[in-house]
Amino acid sequence: MTSKEPPNYQRVVDDLRSRILSGQLGPGDKLPTEKELQQRWGFSTTIIKHALTLLRSEGLIEGRRGSGNYVRDRTQLVRRAHSRDMRKRLGSTSPFARDSEAAGKQPTWEANSRRIPATPRIAGRLGLQTGDLVMHTTYRYLADGVPIQLADSYEPLSITGGTPIEYPEQGPVIGVVARMDFIGVNIDRYVEEVTSRPAVPEEADALELDRRGGRWVIAIERTYYAGQTAVEFADIVFPGDRYRLIYEVPVDPWSPSADSEKP
Repeated sequence: MTSKEPPNYQRVVDDLRSRILSGQLGPGDKLPTEKELQQRWGFSTTIIKHALTLLRSEGLIEGRRGSGNYVRDRTQLVRRAHSRDMRKRLGSTSPFARDSEAAGKQPTWEANSRRIPATPRIAGRLGLQTGDLVMHTTYRYLADGVPIQLADSYEPLSITGGTPIEYPEQGPVIGVVARMDFIGVNIDRYVEEVTSRPAVPEEADALELDRRGGRWVIAIERTYYAGQTAVEFADIVFPGDRYRLIYEVPVDPWSPSADSEKP
């Protein structure tokens, strides 16, 4: 029994993807024109255009009006979950700023904060009652001017209200851990739930994604805790091709059990 041949467009995608990932076609290199690809493969314009659309949706190439298609620079920021909030790390107290600078990128971000009543979902995450006031801050993070990440952050005003850090971007320090330290709230852990899903139109626009082929994003639901109290919850979204996640998880030291000891 022979395996079924892939569709014609998939053959073009697989070939170009392989050449890009292997480095045969590097960042900034121009792809063959649509006409050249038609001549090479003997496929119709529709098939070639569909293949290129899929490669754009994967973040591997970008189209330049009047010039053609080029391999994208895929330099990724590295997000080390285990160490990014360590208090003794040098540099900015913003984890995003440290991630960007480590990759040789200039970090900037846009933020807008307002008081809102907690929805049932947010109240459940923060251990509040529905309708309790929280500070909602929306963020768009950029590295060298390129959108990298979106976030919606929620903090209970029962904790931050009336303090110098009530508005996250207007206080004396930035970054959730450093801000909470400033008012004597000692964050000792955080929990992240990671999934992937298609970007909604608003996210695709904010992240400047090519929506013609559909784009998937990594979505993280993060909660910071001080003891048993949730002090911040955030919905974080970024394209998988712009960030690399690294999780370092400690393992309990091994010791021989009584059952394994020889008599």
